[in-house]
Amino acid sequence: MSHVELFDQHRTLLFSIAYRILGSVMDAEDLLQEAFLRWQEVELREVDSAKAFLTTVVTRLSIDHLRLARVQRESYIGPWLPEPLMTSERPGLMETAIERDSLSIAFMFLLERLTPVERAAFILRDVFDYEYAEIADVVDKSPQNVRQLVSRARRHLQDERPRFDVSIDEQQRIMMQFVQAVSEGDVESLQSVLAEDVVHYSDGNGMPGAARKPILGIEKWMRFFFGLQRLAPEGLGIRMLEVNGTPAILFEVDGAPYATLSFDFADGCIINSYGVVNPEKLKALSLGV
Repeated sequence: MSHVELFDQHRTLLFSIAYRILGSVMDAEDLLQEAFLRWQEVELREVDSAKAFLTTVVTRLSIDHLRLARVQRESYIGPWLPEPLMTSERPGLMETAIERDSLSIAFMFLLERLTPVERAAFILRDVFDYEYAEIADVVDKSPQNVRQLVSRARRHLQDERPRFDVSIDEQQRIMMQFVQAVSEGDVESLQSVLAEDVVHYSDGNGMPGAARKPILGIEKWMRFFFGLQRLAPEGLGIRMLEVNGTPAILFEVDGAPYATLSFDFADGCIINSYGVVNPEKLKALSLGV
């Protein structure tokens, strides 16, 4: 097989790893282009496993990129959320339940607590079931060190890891009730689908309509969303789509993405919501990437 054929054979896996480490669709695609250029310079007869080689290149590039990105984010205004990914266009990213769950905005937001190397090791082990020895080769550490990295990552995540105990159909029902309640100003209906301690996170980097701090509690949450409804731009449209493996809401103005809204559910209620209004993070949706 040629360089191109071998790379394309593993492209879905490589993108899956890069996106989960970086939280950015566009950066993951750019990184794959860089990995492919490096791959073209390799003599195929010297490579025992194209998959292992490419996984190593992409993971190391992702770790380095994330380190730099986190320094640049120090001046970012408000919470930083993962870039929305239209997973309905990429079914190969979610072949198992853990692959679907690990793509959710809620889960990837938690991954921001990990160091770049912890995040990479955790993803390779718990999402893609790599052996510790394989991960050790990828991140250039001993298997024992990798075990410690993964164990530490699990401890960081265990208390707030999303439960994923609400079916897709139930999620869609709750979302429809949410949309109707907000549009009609129906406080009682909205309260019935919200947890008392619901939290909203806005990612806008200072854009209008984005809260700079998390909004805590049902009363503040409702005031914020009813306020947004009153400030909605003219021609705002709403449609449901699959973002990061779960039902989400896409807001559009004149057919262009304006914002996305995703949710985290438990016990039949919304417990967290995640709004992305930063136009830089909606480019992939505009391009259908």
